[in-house]
Amino acid sequence: MKRVYRFPLKQNIGEAAVPVIVEGETIIRGQLIAFKGENSLGANLFSSVTGVVSEVGEKEITILAEEEQSQDYLPLKSDTPLKLIEEAGIVGLGGAGFPSYAKLRKPFNNGGTIIVNAAECEPVLSHNIVSIERDPGKLLRGLEIVMQITHADKGVIAIKEKHQEAIKKLNHAMQSEKVRIAFLPDRYPMGEERAVIREVLGQLLPVDTLPLEINVIVLNAETVCRIQEAVDLKKPLIDKDITVAGKIYGNVNLIQVFQDVPLGMSVKDVFEMAGGIAEEYGELIMGGPFTGRRTDKTEPVVKTTGGLIAAECFMKFPDKIGLLVCACGADRERLEELAYSMGSEVVDIAYCKQAKEVKNTRKCENPGKCPGQVQKIMDLKKSGAKAVLISNCTDCSNTVMACAPRMGLSVYHCTDGALRAVNYPLIRSIR
Repeated sequence: MKRVYRFPLKQNIGEAAVPVIVEGETIIRGQLIAFKGENSLGANLFSSVTGVVSEVGEKEITILAEEEQSQDYLPLKSDTPLKLIEEAGIVGLGGAGFPSYAKLRKPFNNGGTIIVNAAECEPVLSHNIVSIERDPGKLLRGLEIVMQITHADKGVIAIKEKHQEAIKKLNHAMQSEKVRIAFLPDRYPMGEERAVIREVLGQLLPVDTLPLEINVIVLNAETVCRIQEAVDLKKPLIDKDITVAGKIYGNVNLIQVFQDVPLGMSVKDVFEMAGGIAEEYGELIMGGPFTGRRTDKTEPVVKTTGGLIAAECFMKFPDKIGLLVCACGADRERLEELAYSMGSEVVDIAYCKQAKEVKNTRKCENPGKCPGQVQKIMDLKKSGAKAVLISNCTDCSNTVMACAPRMGLSVYHCTDGALRAVNYPLIRSIR
C-alpha cells in the first residue's frame, strides 16, 4: 500500500517555501519541491521520497510515495559549503528551526567559537547521543566545516558528562587541537542556548542578547551532522533522526531511536516502525516532555521533529488547579491544555520570576538557576487552587516542592505523562 507524505511549506523561522511542482508530477527523492525566496529568510524544501504529487495546497504539498524506495537522492548543485547549506534547506534541528546559512553567513572578524549543543537536553530524547556513539567522525567533520566557513578558531562540543560512551568515542576520533569537549551537568535545561554558553564559557547573556554579539555560534548536534552531509555528500535535508518512546504496543523497548526517517512520514507510520501505539494512551507528543506539543497520528514529521512520545493515560486532577509557567518548559497554552485534559478548572496563572517577555515569547533570565517560587505558590493558593501544575526546570521544581506541599497543595508537572510512559522518575525534588 502506498504511503502518503505531507510536506508543510513552513517548517522554519522566516518565510514559507514556495511550491515549484504541480499536481500529477512524478517526483524523485531529493528533488526540490518548494524554494525559499531569493532575498528572504527561509529554507528550501525537498521531497524525501519518490512518488507522485497528489496535492499542492496553500500550506502543504502531499506526495503519494512509490512502494519501493531507494536511498539514492538527487544531489545538490551548489559549489561552496555555505551555498550548499543554504540550498539543502538546513535549519536548527533542535527545535528552533532558524535557517543555518543565516547563522553562518557572517564570518568572525577576530576569531570566534562554535559550540555544538550535544546536551540532549530533554529527558527521554536520545537520538543525538546515539548518533555520536555510532559515528563521532560525522559530527567532528561537520564542526570542522562550520569552523572553516565562519573563520572560528575554537570549537566546543558541549555534552552531559553522564554520556561516557559518546565522550569516549569523540575523544578517540578527535584530531584537531582547536576542538575540545565541555561537560554539562545532568539537569534541565542545560541544552538551552544561553545555559550552554554560561556553562561552557562562564558568561550569562541577557535575554535580548544573541550569541553572535560575543563571537559565539551555537548549533544543534544533528544540525552539524546534516551540514556534513550537505557539503561532503551533497545531500539535501530530507531525513531526520527521531526518538520514539512511550506507550508502544507490547511495552517492549519503551525508548527507540530511528535514524534517517524520511520527512513527511506520518506520526502513525513512525510509531508503526517502533511496534505501534498501544491501545490506551493519554496523548501523542511531538518533541520532548518539557517543550513538546500535542500532535495526532496523521501529522507529518517535519525538520524540527526530534521526538514522538505516546504519553501515559491522563490522571484525574483536583477540581481547581493553579498554573506556574516557566520560560524553560511548557507555555501557558500547553499547561491549560493539560489541565483541561485532566478535568481541572484553572483558577489562576502565575509566571516564574525570571520568565521575561521578549518579542512575544518568554525567556528565562538565568536558565536552570531558580530564584525561589514561594510567593507565586502562595498567590495560587489564595486564588483557590488545590494543586499546582508546573512546567519548571529541575532547580525550580525543587523550590516548588520545598513549599507547595507544606501549603497543602499537590504538585503535578507537564512532563508527568511522558515520563510515566517510559518508567522514568517524575520531576519533583531532585538532588
